[in-house]
Amino acid sequence: MADMDDDMSDGLPSDEGFVGSTDVDRSSGDEDEEDSEAVQQECISLFKSTDFIMEPIACHALRKFLSNGGAPEKVIELLSLNYHGVAQTINILAEWLIQSGVDLGEVKDTVETHLKEMILKHFDPKKADSVFYEEGSNVTQWLLQMIEFPTWRTLFYKLAEDYEDCLFLNLAIKYISDAGYQGEITSVSTACHQIEVFSRVLRTYISGFLEGGDDNFEKQLPEFTKMVCHGEHTYLYSQILMQILANPPHGCSNIRRLCQELEQRATEKGLDVTPITLALSGASAYPRAYQALSSMLSRKALNPADMTQLFKMYSEPDPPLVELIRVPAFLDLLIETLFKPGSHVNPEHKHKYIYLLAYAVSVFETHKKGNRKMANKEELKQTVQALDKTQSVCQHHRGASDLIADIGTLFGCLKFPVCAMGVLKWVDHTVSELSYFKLNTDHTPLHLVLVDEIGTNHPLLHTKALDLLVRLFESTYDELDVLVRLELKKMLLDRMVHLLSRGSAIPVVTYVRKCYEQQDTDISLIRHFVSEVLDVITPPYHPEFVQLFLPLIENKDITGYLRTEASKAGHGNSDPVTEFIRASS
Repeated sequence: MADMDDDMSDGLPSDEGFVGSTDVDRSSGDEDEEDSEAVQQECISLFKSTDFIMEPIACHALRKFLSNGGAPEKVIELLSLNYHGVAQTINILAEWLIQSGVDLGEVKDTVETHLKEMILKHFDPKKADSVFYEEGSNVTQWLLQMIEFPTWRTLFYKLAEDYEDCLFLNLAIKYISDAGYQGEITSVSTACHQIEVFSRVLRTYISGFLEGGDDNFEKQLPEFTKMVCHGEHTYLYSQILMQILANPPHGCSNIRRLCQELEQRATEKGLDVTPITLALSGASAYPRAYQALSSMLSRKALNPADMTQLFKMYSEPDPPLVELIRVPAFLDLLIETLFKPGSHVNPEHKHKYIYLLAYAVSVFETHKKGNRKMANKEELKQTVQALDKTQSVCQHHRGASDLIADIGTLFGCLKFPVCAMGVLKWVDHTVSELSYFKLNTDHTPLHLVLVDEIGTNHPLLHTKALDLLVRLFESTYDELDVLVRLELKKMLLDRMVHLLSRGSAIPVVTYVRKCYEQQDTDISLIRHFVSEVLDVITPPYHPEFVQLFLPLIENKDITGYLRTEASKAGHGNSDPVTEFIRASS
């Protein structure tokens, strides 16, 4: 019995065990009280903030405070004391302004503009990112509502430019893209960090370029270039996608042009894209050609040894792909070397330079299932001959008197686009010399007659020809007499009118309209331009042309003289100014 009692007593809890258990329960209760107190203090700090009752998490914080033993009276007191009603006050002021007669749209714009300025001034990316960690904060709901309005989308674009690493702004940009507004975010560098958004923007721009033509292309290219050249990864990704679209079976030449424009802009920004360009052109299959091209493109200078290597390869029965030497930077180096005045090419190597340039612009290759099937060289020989003649004339003749004997030869060679490009480069360098117009005695210098001929034969060179004429027109010519300067600029305007008559009406009129609006051009020159244009145009007129040209026509300081002269001649209301207004109305 004694043994049994001992065994039973061993199985029962001792007094010490009961005491220890009580201590644990008390400790647990104390911890719960401490946690509840901490939660209450956290909520109280929120309730003390200004207008906290307007926050999305107000109801959640209120439930949390009360469930942890908080006093309702305390909540009411804190929320009441710290309620300033800023948003409600703004609404009341806005209603007063509307009632006093201010337009609703103006009031809305004023409030939104001020709010945007305040957000831009005080935006804190850390606080913005904290919404992801706040309980009860339904970010998706109010953010989706916010991006429906252009005003706030514009705000997100601006903030995303300044705070690229902000998670909240990255989410906003993604939602904007998902909602179909990717066409608006081509300038947002944040899009470059999200491949889904970036791909949508890239697709939208390419589609716009294909549908909108050259005007749309020129307007959007700077922002598009900024986005694509944001980093090496974005540039490589974009070029690969566009190369796929440009190659057979898609074979879109406009996409190829876009690839080349991006390559040129990236080079102008100081980025070394030569390895990417050569890799995408298939140069890796021809190691010797790759090495020669890479060396020259990296140094931006031609090298006789590398040119000889390329010449030998492209003279073989099975030459490398022509795409390798169609890199725009390489073609520019060839034209610059052959046609820039003062550029000396070793006679032993000149034919190699000319052959490679002619090969690049005249040989046509056909492909089947990704492999070259045939290289058509029918135009190669005559292109080489034309380039050789043109280069020889440009190299040996500088003045107009020397040039006139070979003008017929030049006019014949200018039928070839590559020759026209070379002559335009040569003319640009020649007429840009300070003494050129000072020594010239002809009303229309022979070099600018060549520009007219280029404009007649090659519409794709109109932009470069107009750029040259604009630079000449905007030069000061301080060494010339005032009247001589006026006559010179009238002659340059005549060259622009010729380009207008050959299909570049909008670019030419846009430039002269800008000169008129800036009021930095003698009114007699604007009058001369308008008079010459009226002599060469006939209805019907394109609406865009009318919109640009009509303000010049309606200005009495410009066309009053023309109407007066017509009236003196007895033409009455049949003067060209009145006829244009009548035809365009």
